[in-house]
Amino acid sequence: MPLSPPERSGIIGRTALGRCLKTVGIIFLIIIILLGVLLVSASGWLPAVIAFWLPDRARVELSGRFGWQHGQLQFPALRYWQDNCLLASLDGAALGRNKGRWLLQATSANLDSQCLSKIPAGESSQPGRTLGDWQRLLPDAQLDIGKLTVTPWQDWAGSVHLTLDAQQQQIRYSGDNLQLDARITGRELVIQRLMLPLAGAAQPVTLQGKLLLPDMPDSLPESGELTGRLQVASVPAPLDIMLKWQQQQGELNVVAGGEEKPLLQLPWQADARQIQIDKGQWQWPWAGQPLSGGLTLQVDDWQKGIGQAVLSGRLNVLTSGRGGRGNVVISVGPGKPDWQNSQIPLQITGDSKLTNLQFYSRLPGELRGPILDPVLYFSPGALMRMRGRLLSTLEVDEARWPLAGVRLSSAGISGRLQAILSAHDPNMGEFRLHLDGGARDFWPDKGLWRWRYWGQGHIKPLAAKWDLNGQGSWNDTQIELQSLSTGFDKLSYGAVKVNSPRLTLGEPVRWQRDASHPSFNGNLKLDAKDTQFSYGGLLPDSHLALTLKGRDPAWFLWRGTLQAGDMGPVRVNGRWDGERLRGQAWWPAQSLLVFQPLLSPDLKMRIQDGTLRAQAAFSAAAGQGFQAGGHFVVRDGYARMPDNEIQGVDFSLPFRFKQHQWYFGAKRPVALRIASIKNQFDLKNISADLQGWYPWSRQQPLRLSNVSVELMDGKLSLDSLVMPQQDAANVRLSHISLSKFITALKPKQFALSGYVNGMLPLWLNDRQWLVHNGWIANDGPLTLRLDKDTADAISGNSMATGAAIDWLRYMEISRSWATIDLTNLGWLKMTAQVDGASQFSDRKQRVSLHYTHRENLFQLWRSLRFGDNLQSWVEDNASLPSKKDTSDDK
Repeated sequence: MPLSPPERSGIIGRTALGRCLKTVGIIFLIIIILLGVLLVSASGWLPAVIAFWLPDRARVELSGRFGWQHGQLQFPALRYWQDNCLLASLDGAALGRNKGRWLLQATSANLDSQCLSKIPAGESSQPGRTLGDWQRLLPDAQLDIGKLTVTPWQDWAGSVHLTLDAQQQQIRYSGDNLQLDARITGRELVIQRLMLPLAGAAQPVTLQGKLLLPDMPDSLPESGELTGRLQVASVPAPLDIMLKWQQQQGELNVVAGGEEKPLLQLPWQADARQIQIDKGQWQWPWAGQPLSGGLTLQVDDWQKGIGQAVLSGRLNVLTSGRGGRGNVVISVGPGKPDWQNSQIPLQITGDSKLTNLQFYSRLPGELRGPILDPVLYFSPGALMRMRGRLLSTLEVDEARWPLAGVRLSSAGISGRLQAILSAHDPNMGEFRLHLDGGARDFWPDKGLWRWRYWGQGHIKPLAAKWDLNGQGSWNDTQIELQSLSTGFDKLSYGAVKVNSPRLTLGEPVRWQRDASHPSFNGNLKLDAKDTQFSYGGLLPDSHLALTLKGRDPAWFLWRGTLQAGDMGPVRVNGRWDGERLRGQAWWPAQSLLVFQPLLSPDLKMRIQDGTLRAQAAFSAAAGQGFQAGGHFVVRDGYARMPDNEIQGVDFSLPFRFKQHQWYFGAKRPVALRIASIKNQFDLKNISADLQGWYPWSRQQPLRLSNVSVELMDGKLSLDSLVMPQQDAANVRLSHISLSKFITALKPKQFALSGYVNGMLPLWLNDRQWLVHNGWIANDGPLTLRLDKDTADAISGNSMATGAAIDWLRYMEISRSWATIDLTNLGWLKMTAQVDGASQFSDRKQRVSLHYTHRENLFQLWRSLRFGDNLQSWVEDNASLPSKKDTSDDK
C-alpha cells in the first residue's frame, strides 16, 4: 500500500538525520585522530610555534611524548635555550585544571642565572605596566615544583608551592638552607617567615615583616620594616636585627641583647639614579681586642641593571695595641658589576695593631668574573707583613706573605703561596723559616696545594745549630708529608753531649681526611751519633724507628724499635688518642757486656758477665703530665777493676713515676744482692732493700732497710734508714777481726789481733753530725804488738818515752772502749780508754791508756799515714801506773 505524503516525509527526514549524524561522527573521529597525531608530534611543531613569542636567539626544545593521565596533560622534558646557554629546564611536568584553577606540577626545575645576561635588552619586559596590571593578568593557578635549583646557588635548592590569583599571591619555599613563607595582597608584601643560614651563626637567622611595594615594579618598596633575631657562637647574647625605610631612605641596625650601642648601623638612601650608604658605623667588642670602623657604599645607575651600574665603596677597621693605633682601609671600585665579566678594583691598605702583633698590608687587586661568583686577583706588589710578640717570649722580627698573582674565588686559592718568618727568643735563640709552593683551586679538603719548606736556627741553652727542610702536598682530602729532615749539629746540656741528632721520614706521612675512609700512616726515623757524658762514658750511635698507623693525627697506633750500638733493640709500641699518649717498652734479656762503653775508661772497670732485662709502660696527658712504671732486672753481674772484683750482682728495680715523683718498689722493694767484692778486704753477701718515694716527704718517706755485709770475719748491718730522717740510723759492727783489718791496711809500725763490736748512729740530714755518740768496744781480748824498729825510734827521743814504749812493745788488752763523733765537715773526735797488761823483760805490767784524738777523717782517708799518727799518739797519750800490778807479776 503506497505511503501517504506525511509518512514519506518522515522516513526521508529520519534517513537524512542518520546520514548527518554519521557524517558528524566521522568528522569528530577525524578530529580526534588529528589531535592525537598533533599531540604525538607536538615535540616537532610546538617549539616552532612558541618561538614566535620568544626573544631573538631563543629556542625551546621538547623531548618525549605528550600524554593524558589522571585528568592531566603530561609534558615531556622542556629545555629553554638563550643563545646556546641553557637558561631553564623543566622535568616531570603535568598541567591540569581543578575547581576552576589551573594546576601545574613539576618534579624538578633548573635555572642558570648566568644566562640572563644573554637576553636582549628591552625584550624581556613590558615597560609601562603597573604592579596591579601584572596582577590582573595572573590566572587562577597553583604551581608545585619538587625541587627548584638556581645556578650558582645550588646549595639553596628547595621545593616551591605558589598560589596565584588577581587578588593575592602566596609562596612557600622549603630547602635545607632557605625557607620562605610570604604573601602579596595588592601592594602589601607580608613576610611571615624567612629563615636562612649565616656564616659564624650558631643557628639560622629568622626574619619577618611587612613591605609596601611600589606601583611600578622596577623600583624599591616605598616603606617597610623587617625584624629578626640571630644567635652567633662568639657572642654571649642574641642579636636583634631591624631594617626600616620610608620612601627613599632607611636604616639597618643590629643590636646585641643588653647593649645600647648598635653593632651595625647603616643609614641609606636611594633615588632613581643612586643607592647610597653614608657614614655607616660598626663595632665588634668580642674579638681579642675591640674592633670598630666605618662603611660607605654607593651604586650609581642601579636602574640600568647589572652591567651598567657602577659600584664603589670603602670600609675601614680601627685597632689599637702594642704598636699604637692602626687603621686598615678596604676600597672597592669604581667598577661595573656584570653577570659574567665584572671588573671592580679593590685595594686593602694600612696597618692593624693587635694586642701583641702588628700587621702591615698593601694588597692591590681586582674583582673579575660573574658578580655572583667573583674572583679576586691580587696585583703585583701585593704584600702582607707582620711583626710583634707571638708567644710569651717569642719575638717575631718579620713575617712576610707575598701575594702577587694569587687568585681567590669560591673555587679556592690559586697561584704561588709564599711565607717567610724570622723570629727570636732572648733565652732560647733565633730562627728563620721559609715556605714556598703553589695552589690550584685550593680550599681545605678541596683542590691541590704543593709546598716545600726550609729553615735554620740556633738554640742557646743547648749550644746547638739546627736546620729543617722538606716538602709536602694537600690534594683534596689527603695531606702528605713527602720528605722531612731536621736536626742539630750537636746537643749540649749539662753533663750530656749528643752529636748530630736528626729526624727523617722512612716513608711519607699520609693523612686521608675523607670522613668515610679516614687514615693516617707514616714512618719516622731518629738517628744520632755517639752521646758523650762528662764522666767519660759513651753511648754509641743510636737509632729509633717508628711506624704510625691510625685514623688521623689525633688517633693512631705507633710501633718501633730503639737501638744504640749493641744495646737493644728495645721494642716500643703504644697509641695516641688526641688527649693521652700511651706506650710500652720491652728490653729482652741482653748481656751486660754491651754496656761497657757507658763506663768511663778512668774507672778501669771491665764488665765480664751478667744480663739485663726490662719492661716499662708510660702515658702522658695535658692534665696528668708524664707517668711511667716498670721493672729493671740485672742477674749475675760480674766486673773487674785493678784493685777489686765484683761478683754475683743481682739487682731488681720495680718503679713508678707520677707527678714528678718516683716510687721505688711498686710491688716489692728494690733489691740489691752482691755475692762478693774483693779488694783490700773481702766483702761478701752484700744486701740492701729500698722502698718509698723520691723526692721524699714526711707523708711519703723513702726507706733503706735490710742492709748487711759480711767482712773481716764479722758483719756490718743497718736495720733501717728512713728519709727524711727523724731518728738515727744505727750502723752495727759485729765481731770485726782487727787482724784482718790491719792485714788489709798493711801498716809496718804495729799489729793488732782480736775482735771488736760497735754501733755508729748515722745522721744524713743533721745540721752538724754524721755520727754522734758512736762507740767501739772489744769483743774478747785484744793484742797489740809494736814493730821493733818503730819502738826503738820512738824510745830514742827521750828516756821517759822510751820507758813507756818498752811497756807497749807487746800488750794484751782486756778492755777497750772508744766513743766517736763525726761532723758533716769530716772532723772526727775519738775518746778512747784502753786497759791491759804489758809484758817486757819477763815482767808483766798493768797499762792504762787514755786517748783523745781530733782529725779530719776525709783527709785521713786520702793519706792513711798510720805510722806517723801512731807515733804521735803514743808519745802524747801513753801513761804508766805509779805502782805495779802485783797480781799480774810472775
